[in-house]
Amino acid sequence: MTHQYDDIVIGVGGMGSATTYRLAKRGRDVLGLERYDVPHAMGSSHGISRIIRLAYYEDPSYVPLVRRAYELWEELQERQGERLLHRTGSIDAAPEDDPLFRGSLRSCEEYDIDHEVLTSREVTDRFPGYRLPDDHMALYQPDGGYLLSERAIVAHTMQAQAEGARIQARERVTDWEPEGDGVRVTTDRGEYTADNLVVASGAWAYKHIDALDGLAVPQRQVLAWLQPQSPEKFRPERFPVWNLQVEEGRFYGLPIARVPGFKFGRYTHRGEDVDPDAMNREPEPEDERLLREFAERYFPEGTGPTMRLATCMFTNSPDDHFIIDRHPEHPQVVFGAGFSGHGYKFASVIGEVLADLASEGRTDHPIDPFGLDRFDV
Repeated sequence: MTHQYDDIVIGVGGMGSATTYRLAKRGRDVLGLERYDVPHAMGSSHGISRIIRLAYYEDPSYVPLVRRAYELWEELQERQGERLLHRTGSIDAAPEDDPLFRGSLRSCEEYDIDHEVLTSREVTDRFPGYRLPDDHMALYQPDGGYLLSERAIVAHTMQAQAEGARIQARERVTDWEPEGDGVRVTTDRGEYTADNLVVASGAWAYKHIDALDGLAVPQRQVLAWLQPQSPEKFRPERFPVWNLQVEEGRFYGLPIARVPGFKFGRYTHRGEDVDPDAMNREPEPEDERLLREFAERYFPEGTGPTMRLATCMFTNSPDDHFIIDRHPEHPQVVFGAGFSGHGYKFASVIGEVLADLASEGRTDHPIDPFGLDRFDV
């Protein structure tokens, strides 16, 4: 006889592992299906670390969600007995009239978040690894930092298993279809049925939900880790995570953590939209050149030998905001996608949101701005 699950989750990465845990913690009978390993380096959550920050320049409406994410990350690391969240402070720097700086300041003022406004000189005096342009202003927020992203996926997965969830890796979902009020999911190993389906498959989401085709678009990214000439200036206690808008584009970076180099990348990198099953996963000389030239100008004491290069993917929505909703024709199917390069920090709370939608049909979290109906589909 076919086992009937309460919920099936497609994808056991950042969002899917959190969703599986949250469903299992509610006593649900859950199956998580992952086509690669747990964790893996094929999607959007690898590369050791991801930024987390309260000063949310994208839109102040994200602040309540990220505050809840902090609570859930702390709960997870306590339960797992492993430190996952590292506070270093965060810097958002740009010309004073730029949306990055203005948006960060607005979020802090609107939600009464502790912060300081610094000139570029004040940033360098306090954090000497930085060399920002003279006309830049910076917002410093002490609660920013980074998450150990792959370790957090492991933690969510292990805690989901401890709550009774079944997680199967190296099993690719080939199709799903509604079956009455539930779903039938077909993989390259078998078939499964459930009352609800949650699609949390990152860059592959549009291949599982037709309505996301053209709305959740994968894009190739490349990250660099360079060995600093002065490593002491790039350690977590002296080097806040950062977002920086300069004439070359918008860049982001993190301190030395578990690799002997500081980590950084450029939003949208070279603007390469890709099929996740056909992407060039090998960093090229042009990728390294673009990143190294940026570092030489703004972080000149961090430009020693390359320690690591890695590709990953953003999955961008048309407005760069998340897409979280029910399937327009099958309400037993929910999904989270289009996290647009700033989603991982929310994984803990997105797991809670998707679990709410699957098990309760609603959530108290403020996700109205993320509905599919804002697009003409």
